[in-house]
Order: sequence, then structure tokens, then C-alpha cells
Amino acid sequence: MGDRHTRTAEPAAAERARSVLAATWSCAVTAEGGREEFVGAHTVAADGRVLLHVPEDSTLLAAAICAPRGEPSAVLEFADVAPVPLRNRIRARLWLAGWFVPEDGHLAFRPTRAVLRQPSGTVVLDLDEFADAEPDPLALAEAQLLTHLADAHPDAVERLTRLVEPDSLHGAVRVQPLAVDRHGLTLRIERARGNGDVRLPFHAPADDVAQLTERMHVLLTQASAASCPRALQRQRTDRDG
Repeated sequence: MGDRHTRTAEPAAAERARSVLAATWSCAVTAEGGREEFVGAHTVAADGRVLLHVPEDSTLLAAAICAPRGEPSAVLEFADVAPVPLRNRIRARLWLAGWFVPEDGHLAFRPTRAVLRQPSGTVVLDLDEFADAEPDPLALAEAQLLTHLADAHPDAVERLTRLVEPDSLHGAVRVQPLAVDRHGLTLRIERARGNGDVRLPFHAPADDVAQLTERMHVLLTQASAASCPRALQRQRTDRDG
């Protein structure tokens, strides 16, 4: 059976890309001098420009100084990795093509093209929309929120599957929280062969962790009132038997 994705309200592509930038700790830079991995070396300006802090003897710094102004000279890649251990942990990839400009002891990256790839497809972002967008308000807290949900409240995750269409749970061997943003929670349904993602929308956007807590309580209340999916009932019977 093929993967089934439930589509509901979700962040726009530009907002999703800015969330990847805000939360990702590392980036890969491909330039004339080759490919380098940088960990904890970049920050993001309010307009989405990436500020990369490199050693003074970095070949990337020399290449940026020598590159003709305005010509694309590098590609930055950011991988959005799910914080909870599961299959296919790369949730999205963001590529920025453009050039570096030495600025106040660091390299400021001016993008000329931005591309976001997600399981739903690949989008070439409008640069003005990308610059104006803001990260999801939960982006920086997401990793801690999801790992806490998976490690401390597996019973809550199982209860939430009552809100999932039974067909989507057919053959499920494990369900884990994959992502959360202001609009909803996404669950990863792993099967013996393949996996699928299902999104549980909030009744209203959550602009901070306090509001997220309330939205999750609403989902859990709805799940408690729903019947247990027969697919998981069979799974439990097989496991216990």
C-alpha cells in the first residue's frame, strides 16, 4: 500500500524555509575551493541572510574576497533532521545559491536562488517572500518538545492515533512524532515496508509553547473520546499473544 499523507493547514514554503534556517545547527558550503561542513558557525539575519563565521585562514574567505562581485560563487545546503530517531530522518533540505561578501569579520551570504525540498515536492522560493517570512514560533523549541513527547509520553502518542484514519494505520509497526509547528502535529507511521506521515491540525494556531500545550490537550481530549483503531488493536493482540 502506498504512503498516504493527510494535508491540512501548514506553514507556507517561505516560512518553512526560514524555520529550517533558524533551527539547523550546521550547513554545507560548496564553493570553488570544494565542499566544507560548518557546525555552529552560522547565524541568520532578520532578512534571511546567512552570516558565516570562518577562520581567517579559511579558503572560503579567500575565495569570497577574490570572486567577482555579484556572480554566484557558492551553494549552501541545510538539512532539517527529525530530532526523534526514526526512518528517513531528513524532513527537508534547503539550498541557497549566491555569493559571499566579507563583512565585519564574517561572511554575509547574498542569495540569488532559494530551493526547498520536502516530501510533498520541491519549491523554488520567491526571494522577497523568503526575506519577509519569519520562522515558525515553535521552531527553536521543536526538538525538545518532540523528544519529550516521544520519550516521556509514548502513551499519549498512541492515544493520538485514534484521530488517524484506520487505512493509514494498516500495517503500522511504530508511530512516532515527526514534526510540530504552530498549525499542527505530524506523526510518522512506520510499517514493515515503507512509512507514511499523517498531520493532526490544531483548532487554532499556537504562537508559543503555552498555547501549544493547550492545543495538545485538545487533541488528546478528542482522541480519548474516539475509539481505538482496529489496526492497532490487532497489532497489540499479535504483540501480546
